[in-house]
Amino acid sequence: MLAALPTAEVSVGAELIRVVLSLAGIIALIFAAGWLSRRLQARTQPGGRRIRCVESFAVGARERMLLIDADGKRLLVGVGPGGMRTLHVYDGEAPPAPEPAVTPPAFADVLSLWKRKS
Repeated sequence: MLAALPTAEVSVGAELIRVVLSLAGIIALIFAAGWLSRRLQARTQPGGRRIRCVESFAVGARERMLLIDADGKRLLVGVGPGGMRTLHVYDGEAPPAPEPAVTPPAFADVLSLWKRKS
């Protein structure tokens, strides 16, 4: 006859801690991926691009007007379900790109400020 195999005792507390720590690790990875993604996107400079969308304006539910800089020219383009159409090409050189807007403070700065107030 076969002898009964010894059963391993499962500690509910230890399993619960393992599951909670695993979940916390996954959530931390999601936040780290989002932070890294934003940091990498912020490093792309418009200086190396030849085409840049200066402004966008919604005309209807599915129609937009785009003001585009392309190789020193400025174009007004209409975009809709039927495709794209050049509405106007401005004469002369496009004005220089405006200075980038002030970026919001980094999360670490906000957190350190909040910790100091507590």
